[in-house]
Amino acid sequence: MSTNFKARDMAEHQIANLDAQLLRRKLRTTASPCDTKAQVDQRELKAFCSNDYLGLANHPELVAALAEGAKRYGVGSGASHLISGHSVAHDLLEQKLAACESKYIPNVRALFFSTGYLANITAITGLSRLTNPGEVSIYSAKLNHASLIDGVRLASSQTKAQVTLFDHQNLDFLEEALQQDTHSLKLIVVDGVFSMDGDIAPVKNLLQLAEQYDALLMVDDAHGFGILGELGHGILEQSGVHSERIIYIGTLGKAAGVSGAFICAAASFIEWLIQKGRPYIYSTATPPAIAHTLLTSLELIEGKEGIARRKQLNQLIQIWRDEMTFQDWEKTPSSTPIQPVILGSNASALAAAKLLDEAGYWIPAIRPPTVPVGSSRLRITFSANHSADDLRQLIKTLQAIEQEVKSNL
Repeated sequence: MSTNFKARDMAEHQIANLDAQLLRRKLRTTASPCDTKAQVDQRELKAFCSNDYLGLANHPELVAALAEGAKRYGVGSGASHLISGHSVAHDLLEQKLAACESKYIPNVRALFFSTGYLANITAITGLSRLTNPGEVSIYSAKLNHASLIDGVRLASSQTKAQVTLFDHQNLDFLEEALQQDTHSLKLIVVDGVFSMDGDIAPVKNLLQLAEQYDALLMVDDAHGFGILGELGHGILEQSGVHSERIIYIGTLGKAAGVSGAFICAAASFIEWLIQKGRPYIYSTATPPAIAHTLLTSLELIEGKEGIARRKQLNQLIQIWRDEMTFQDWEKTPSSTPIQPVILGSNASALAAAKLLDEAGYWIPAIRPPTVPVGSSRLRITFSANHSADDLRQLIKTLQAIEQEVKSNL
């Protein structure tokens, strides 16, 4: 047997390179339900890092709904949606999701997916097939999530789409590009809430451009659904928009506390994606028990408890704005539960995360390629289950750690 194994050697060499650049990621295993306290490595840590913004991931009503769903539907779907895997639970969930976004998208219909990654790739590649190859333009925000980036890249490869990047905080370049665009199909792709910065896309302005220049506007509201708007319907509710040009993506594993994602759009677009969205066609359907659980989650989000939990989140955001100050680290403006602290170097971010861990907090360092080079950070996220005292204790700890990191580097 040959002892020469080049592929393994390549892998080990590349991993060593990541170590040298302080870019190697490491898994940590939890032994507790998702909540503001986590059992990690036989220690209890205060978690300020999950996307469980409303604190629903371990809600007793959702736990009970999942058990009920499993008893009613079993634990697997058995096939893709178009074979035999589409359950009445999926159908009811899609009807409810469409109802959530019906005020903002005319003749709306919803399509449920197991992950947001699949939903984004399906939407971008599927919509790009509405016309002939070479007749598509895609405009993608520079700081979009990886799933949007990968969807755009795949669509470009499959349909020869022309891809243009734009700054979501300055739309002049985008408007100029749209003015000159003669392609038959134009698709603007943007995050609703940018996951590493916490800022919100100017959806109303983007929609005005889409209307003016005959484009579609696809908004990935992974970090806004459940959080933004009085009823938690997301960025479309908060922005007060209404258009059949909107393709809306929502995630159900963050504020909704469970799993999955969905696309909401005009019925003709959804029907097209059912016919031509390869990730949807060729993926086994999510277990119907999950869909059943999500119906309860949506009730909580829209009801009095959801309103109260969003109020608690907003109180935490205000405390952070008013009381969190740094000497050198940068606190970015955000009106969402995502509150980044920019440290700059990989070494500083890793050192801060280590000191936080030692102080009993779980807040990982975020480094390239997730964020641009030179902007490594702590990505701090709030849950409605955090108390004001929890946050104030974190603020004091961070202020002390900033001084320690400065003195050690």
